[in-house]
Parts: sequence; C-alpha cells; structure tokens
Amino acid sequence: MTQFRVGITRDFLKPDGSLGFGDIGLDLLDEHPGLVREFLAEQHSELPRDVADQYDALLVLAPRVTAATVEGCRRLALVARFGVGYDSIDVPACTENGVMLTITPDGVRRPVASSALAFMLALAHKLPAKDRLTRAGRWADRMDHQGIGLTDKTLGVIGLGNIGREVFRLAAPLAMRHVGHDPHVSREQAAAAGIEWLALDELLAAADFVVICCALTKETHHLLDARRLALVRPTSFLINVARGPIVDQAALTAVLKERRIAGAALDVFEQEPIDPRDPLLALDNVILAPHAICWTDECFLNNGRSAIRSILDVASGRVPQFVVNREVLQQPALAAKLQRKRES
Repeated sequence: MTQFRVGITRDFLKPDGSLGFGDIGLDLLDEHPGLVREFLAEQHSELPRDVADQYDALLVLAPRVTAATVEGCRRLALVARFGVGYDSIDVPACTENGVMLTITPDGVRRPVASSALAFMLALAHKLPAKDRLTRAGRWADRMDHQGIGLTDKTLGVIGLGNIGREVFRLAAPLAMRHVGHDPHVSREQAAAAGIEWLALDELLAAADFVVICCALTKETHHLLDARRLALVRPTSFLINVARGPIVDQAALTAVLKERRIAGAALDVFEQEPIDPRDPLLALDNVILAPHAICWTDECFLNNGRSAIRSILDVASGRVPQFVVNREVLQQPALAAKLQRKRES
C-alpha cells in the first residue's frame, strides 16, 4: 500500500517543538491506516516546490503557497488551509496544477463571530477606559466615561457569509436593528435571515457598529477608504475581524485621531505585525489585538478537525466539502491524483 503523506507547516509548533495551539485534532490522522503525518523540517514563509510535492496533502497555517510552490506538482492534491482566509494562496495556480484548496468555515464561524461581539460590547461599555481608570486610581473620573446601551442601536455587517450571519445570530437577544451589505447576497436572501440589506454607503451612514466580515479580494482592498470612512457618524464604531487591507489604515487613523468616529476595534492590520511606531498604537479610542482575538481552544480544535476531515476525504479518494477552487474538479491532473489514491 502506498503511504498517504501529510505535511504540517512548522509554524504550528513552539520553538521547543510542542504544539503552540493545543489540541488541533491530529489524533484523527493517527487513526487512519496507511497515512503518515509529519511536521515540515523547517519554517518557511513560502513553501518550496521540492518540499510541497513530497506530500499528498499539506495542512497550512501561515506560509504562502505560490505558483512556484505548486508548479508541476505530481503528488500534491490538497492544500488544507487552517482558517478561512486564503489571500496567502495562489488559487489559480493551484487550480492549474490540479491542487484543491480547502478552508475551515465550520471551525471559525462561532469563534470569530463571538470575538466581533466581544469587541462590540467592550466598545459600548468603554471597557479599556474603565480599566485604565481603575489601575490609575481615578475612580472620581468614572462619570466621564458613560457607555452606550445597545437596545435599538443599528448593527451593520459587511459580508453576509458564514461569519457575518453568525454575528447577527449571536446578537439577536440584544434587540438591535440588523442591517447588512454583501454584493453576492440578494435583498430577499438577506430578508429571509432577518437582515435588512443596504447599499454599502447607506450602511456606513446608518450603523452604530460597523463590523467587517468580508474576504480580502481585489474588489475589497481599501473598500473602506477615506471617502467611505467619512460617511461613518461621529457616534459610531468600526470593528474589523476580517483582513487589515480592507480598510485604508492611514485614513482610519486620521478619523480616529480627529474623533470623526467614536472608536474602533481591530484584530487585523495592513502590515502584520504592526510597526511599533505606527500612530494607531498611540490612540486611546481604539482596541487592538494581534490577529488573535478569536484564538480559543474551540477555534483551534474545530479548525483542525475541519481541515483534517478534508485531508481524510482526499486520502480516501473523495472530494472534500469546503473546496474553494471547485473548477479544479474538472482538471485531469487532479482526477489522476484522486484515482491513484483510490487504488492505493
């Protein structure tokens, strides 16, 4: 029997070789006969082809998968991305070379949505300011930091996919008005989910809390530029749990500094890690997290199990559920790889 080899990028490990995120479901791989898994021997910012094509499937955290990675790969059939963002993956190159790309929407849905809700509650209750007052012994100043109630406020979500709709489900008991924007979702589809569909400019002008949940694409790069940020009201807040470049960070810094919006909560940035000299770090009306606000045991275990289910499907010659580049299913190169796996 030919072994089905799974490579796991080394950034899942701490420097001492232990798992950095706890249980990510690797036991599911160990239970599968004929399957061998191993962590890549070296850290890579971009996976080289000679490494990638040693494996039938790759479980990938942060390294880039480029055209050079997959060019002419005869063995590699699957890149299983640990998470839902795939801006680090050259999807057309994967398709051309018969490599499926999968993501883990069932793993991140609740953790990311709940982190957006945590940001919203922290902003509404002025949690960072009250924390600073308490630590400084400034109890007498607490009357200057009244929060805002959420009842009848407007929650606006940009991106009505897996995570965006979950944000609304979690927020349902708060009795807010739910408005959303997504060019790929019709007004009727949004209404069926209890969401009022608005044009993007309308949403920005109407929402008390604007939550970004859309994917980063060519169309969404700097989707919220200086013009659109000017539409957000001075009493409103911006929350980004998607990708940093969706927002023009320099323009956002300006409106925050000038108090043209009430505040923001950001888990993502145009440059990551953010430059320690970035002026955003000096502002007191923004909550920041290091692209890790949703990092919980639930998130990592469910992401891992979802990605591994994709790997096990391919090991059995099946097509996984969450394939991004479904046009690859028509590629003869992929069909040949899957057939070999069925016969092994």
